[in-house]
Amino acid sequence: MYAKEGGRRPPHPNGPPMVTDPEDKKLQQVLDRYREAAAEFQTGNVPPLMTGHWLLRKNQVAAGRTWTDMGVAIAWLTKHYEANPPYERADGLHAYGSLESKLEYAADVLLRGVDVSWVHYTGSKNLWSVNVVCCPNRFHPDIPCPLPPS
Repeated sequence: MYAKEGGRRPPHPNGPPMVTDPEDKKLQQVLDRYREAAAEFQTGNVPPLMTGHWLLRKNQVAAGRTWTDMGVAIAWLTKHYEANPPYERADGLHAYGSLESKLEYAADVLLRGVDVSWVHYTGSKNLWSVNVVCCPNRFHPDIPCPLPPS
């Protein structure tokens, strides 16, 4: 899934490169892959390379996942974490930080406009990922918020 990294990158703001020679098969392959990757970025389920780029995936935006209250965002993180807990090691040692430490960190950085990403393997060995992305985004200030705050 991650082998097709092009789907994790947003399309270039200036669009695909210009075709100077329509007979150039190599250039045509590059353009085809560019178009494929641009479509994958908008509809794919692979996370973008930068958390702020989630804001560009307008078709994945929902009012029910857009908050102005940090407490609601933290409750959402907690709910999804508890529904998908990390796997527990056979030797009893912790593979990941505690939920309490994650919540403490999230409460600290969200107030300063820093995105939060939690990733771990679940008991069934599936990779689980959840993100809270601030908008406007401190690292991508030119990306507009997909939904206005409610």
